[in-house]
Amino acid sequence: MRVPVSWLAEVADVEVPAEGPEATARGVAAALVRVGLEEEGLHGGDVTGPVVVGRVVSAEPEPQKNGKTIHWCSVDVGEDAPRGIVCGAQNFGAGDLVVVSLPGAVLPGGFAIAARRTYGHVSDGMICSAAELGLGEESSGIVVLGELLGQAAADARPGDDALALLGLDDRVVEVNVTPDRGYCLSVRGLGRELAHGRRLDVARAFRDPLEGVAVPAAPGGRAVVLADGAPLDGRPGATRFTARTVRGVDAAAPSPWWLRRRLVQAGVRPVSLAVDVTNYVMLLVGQPLHAYDAAALDGPVTVRRARPGERLTTLDGVDRALHPEDLVVADGEDGARAVGLAGVMGGAGTEVTASTRDLVLEAACFDPVSVARTARRHRLPSEASRRFERGVDDAATAAASQLAVDLLVRHGGGAAEDGLTDVGAPRERPWVRLPVGEPARLVGVPYPPERVVALVEQVGCEVADAGAEVLSVRPPAWRPDLLQAADLVEEVARLDGYDRVPSVLPRARPGTTGSRLGGLSPRRRAVRSLARVLAEAGLVEVQADVFTAPGRADELGLPEGDERRVALRVANPLREEAPLLRTSLLATLVDVLRRNVGRGVEDVALVEVAPVVLPGPAGRRSPAPRPGTDGRPSAQEERAVRDAVPPQPLHVAALLSGARAPRGWEGPGRTADARDAVEVALLVGEALGVPLEPVADPGRAPFHPGRCVALRVAGTGAGEAEVVGHAGELAPRVVAALELPARTVALELDLEPLLAARPGPRRARPVVAYPPVKQDVALVVDAAVPSGEVERALRRGAGPLLEGLRLVDVYEGEQVGEGRRSLAYALRLRAPDRTLTTAEASRAREAAVAAAGEATGAVLRGT
Repeated sequence: MRVPVSWLAEVADVEVPAEGPEATARGVAAALVRVGLEEEGLHGGDVTGPVVVGRVVSAEPEPQKNGKTIHWCSVDVGEDAPRGIVCGAQNFGAGDLVVVSLPGAVLPGGFAIAARRTYGHVSDGMICSAAELGLGEESSGIVVLGELLGQAAADARPGDDALALLGLDDRVVEVNVTPDRGYCLSVRGLGRELAHGRRLDVARAFRDPLEGVAVPAAPGGRAVVLADGAPLDGRPGATRFTARTVRGVDAAAPSPWWLRRRLVQAGVRPVSLAVDVTNYVMLLVGQPLHAYDAAALDGPVTVRRARPGERLTTLDGVDRALHPEDLVVADGEDGARAVGLAGVMGGAGTEVTASTRDLVLEAACFDPVSVARTARRHRLPSEASRRFERGVDDAATAAASQLAVDLLVRHGGGAAEDGLTDVGAPRERPWVRLPVGEPARLVGVPYPPERVVALVEQVGCEVADAGAEVLSVRPPAWRPDLLQAADLVEEVARLDGYDRVPSVLPRARPGTTGSRLGGLSPRRRAVRSLARVLAEAGLVEVQADVFTAPGRADELGLPEGDERRVALRVANPLREEAPLLRTSLLATLVDVLRRNVGRGVEDVALVEVAPVVLPGPAGRRSPAPRPGTDGRPSAQEERAVRDAVPPQPLHVAALLSGARAPRGWEGPGRTADARDAVEVALLVGEALGVPLEPVADPGRAPFHPGRCVALRVAGTGAGEAEVVGHAGELAPRVVAALELPARTVALELDLEPLLAARPGPRRARPVVAYPPVKQDVALVVDAAVPSGEVERALRRGAGPLLEGLRLVDVYEGEQVGEGRRSLAYALRLRAPDRTLTTAEASRAREAAVAAAGEATGAVLRGT
């Protein structure tokens, strides 16, 4: 929200330091920050130096060789003699009052003015256009003050300060308004907050612009029907709707300069009188309004839900298919034709044009949730929807409409019809019970009861039973966010001053790390340790989006019936194209890889440790109950809430592409392949103390059928094996569909069974001082036999003397026969209490070979 300091000063007392406008603006911003608003910036002050009013004494046209005609002007700027200035504009003449930047002035963009020779003359200054002064308006000529300011320019004299005359010395304060403070999206609301921030008495320091506005008591002639046949979640779409008719007004007339200037300062583009007036009132008091061409409206106005198949062309020229939940304003018998999206944007069929003479002015209160959903559904945010989403003051609707009517009549002529159509009523404001000791209990600052009462009344609340142990408080109409005692406690702390809330460091709780009294739990320490180990292995930990698109399952090649295709849909997604919660980390981690590759990063190794969200049985779960806020939920309610939360197991996933070992002076490098993905997966098990082993797998999407392994906890038999994940190369069609680098490799593991299988505290094995015995063995097996099965058999056969086993060579060729291959292993044998003899080592080696032969049909090479 942008607000000029001069406009804010009309509704609240603004401190004016001697340092000037900049210091005033900084003081305003500081006061607003003091009561919880966020300063976004200060604007204005871009024009400095001598910028004065000048009267054109003469303007002699001088045609140039390039076909352009310039004017050699003599301009009175209040000095002893006129100044000679060259000007190329054609829209002025002798006698006109203009704006002159004298040498030494600096215009927006750092454009410094100096006397310079041009077109055969020395131009001693510059006659300025609106764009050159930063007034925010496009213009084909210079500023003629008589045309711009009208009667306000009559008292201007040559040499007067043009900055003050045009408001160019004004400053604009921009603040960020949080969603619960919708009343601050207005000068009226910010003025009240300024009084709070300066710790002034609001009754004296704030002047409500709606105070004293005379609203007609008689009913109006335009019929209005609130016919919300399908209220959203039980809430009616419109609670109040007012209509006024103004006849004979020149709606397309230009707005007065002061009004246009304030709109520009607030970041709103001036359009025409009717549009500008509605925008001005909205900015002033926070009530959105809309003007209809009365001649284009047929019969009564109806507020209803959209009908099946209904369409509407909005003011932006877009033909929109309406949703049955959309709230629309309609006309005709039984509301046959939709003429606007209620609270969002009007329709093109009733737009105010240059030929409009009769207006119907709407000021209404629409349901915040309905407006928010409609605006998001149609991707149509507007200044009106921004305010309705946060809640507007439904008690000020008629007065805001009267302000707009008065401005239209004053500046556009015509006359307002007697009477006001006012359907509905302001909502009932509930009383909130506030224990007088609640602010001190929640904030930790001792607030005396009388202080609590005074601060709550400063907000604008009515207080009953003042002095009792429990206060009855009724919030004002402009604060629909104050619904419970905690909301009022926040107001007490905010108005008393957040700076008065002390910063107290929490006491360190005793106990060892991971105990019930303090520190990280063993599970959390294990997860952090895993992330550290993977980062040390050269992978970069990232956090991908948790939302995914419905088409991602097809891009990943998931077969029909795959449990990962069943995903929970978010009821109110941040992005319509990604409404699903991911069931696999790879579903969104691929977007991070693609983004990095698209920005020129060729060698990428990404890892993410995060939960996925799985649906309940058959993809459906019971809705979560909504416990009240008046006390702690019961054990049954808490259990029901927990049961409604979908399972969210912790997963780890990684993606690798490009070089795993970069090319350099040490060698040619190596491209990441499926073995690297398996190695990272084994590292996960090693970091958690739960060894994993790869087993053959026919292929699980999105992996390549022939370059994928499943991983299970080592030592489990085939019948009791639990596959905890997969690793390997992504399938070519998946790589193509997702536009990933060729031969990208990946892994994804479910960490829940690994965390559950973690061993307890382990003792370090003593260092054995006896020497090891190294043995080599080369076995010939069928090419289809996985090396992992051979390795498991060798370990089983060698027994406890085996300290290490490593595959060192793979050979396929004529010497071993077609369809067979040779696997060479290096065995490391050692006894903890003695030096092994050659016979003991040989027996262990022979036992390992025998076990491999029995399990896989392996035979020693050369036999």
